[in-house]
Amino acid sequence: MDDRYGGDVLAAGWRSRGQRQLARIEASRDLVVEVADDGFCGAVVGVSSGMVELEDRTGRRRLFPLGPGFLIEGDDVVLIFPAASPAASTPRRTASGSFAAPEARARTARASRILVEGRHDAELVEKVWGDDLRAEGVVVEYLQGIDLLDAALEDEPPSATRRYGVLVDHLVPGSKESRIADAVARGPHGAHVRIVGHPWIDVWQCVTPSAVGIDRWPEVPRGTEFKVGVCRALGWPARDQTDIARAWQRILASVKTYRDLEPAFLGRVEELIDFVTVDG
Repeated sequence: MDDRYGGDVLAAGWRSRGQRQLARIEASRDLVVEVADDGFCGAVVGVSSGMVELEDRTGRRRLFPLGPGFLIEGDDVVLIFPAASPAASTPRRTASGSFAAPEARARTARASRILVEGRHDAELVEKVWGDDLRAEGVVVEYLQGIDLLDAALEDEPPSATRRYGVLVDHLVPGSKESRIADAVARGPHGAHVRIVGHPWIDVWQCVTPSAVGIDRWPEVPRGTEFKVGVCRALGWPARDQTDIARAWQRILASVKTYRDLEPAFLGRVEELIDFVTVDG
């Protein structure tokens, strides 16, 4: 006789017994999905940092966490990170445009390193040049502000075998950043430190507007925090730091290769990599 209550009530899996298992679908580019909560429907245009970016038929883009909560042709699915594609017969290129090194293991870290003034700057450098930096054994460190550079140089003085490359925002004539850079260059550590920067107020502007899907970066009035002003001008939420972080993730997800960055930023990062990888 069948036992409708089953055998062992303490057996593993009793909670999930009878529950429908959702299909796990890779969030591959151009896959069209619907968000169950609000009905937003769009094609996958990017996946990064646990988020999937969707673009609807009007060109609007929004970010959502990977996982459950999506529909494909009306069926509930779980979106997962796409699996790496099989290696092609042609040499793979990194996001920076260089040929990927054949060895998979990163080099032992060099004493020389690159200091980056902002967290967003560091994340952008990692996304485009991360493979190259690991192959060269170059570490990127976050510098809270160029005002703290002197103290950092005193704590661990640079030398011919410990070079420091420094990337800063808004390095233009007459700015605070340029005055500090000039003082370091004239000081005792100048020969082993290279300070470069881009001309824009914030690293967000180093991403080309076309990559983000906008005509241009908006002008932000004086007295308004730049990132907040940008979000408001573009119609993005800007109520708190969480909204600003989501805006940055949206921008970062739009960067696929070096082609999505402004040449003035590209050149400065390449200059620093060359500087810190010169032996002796």
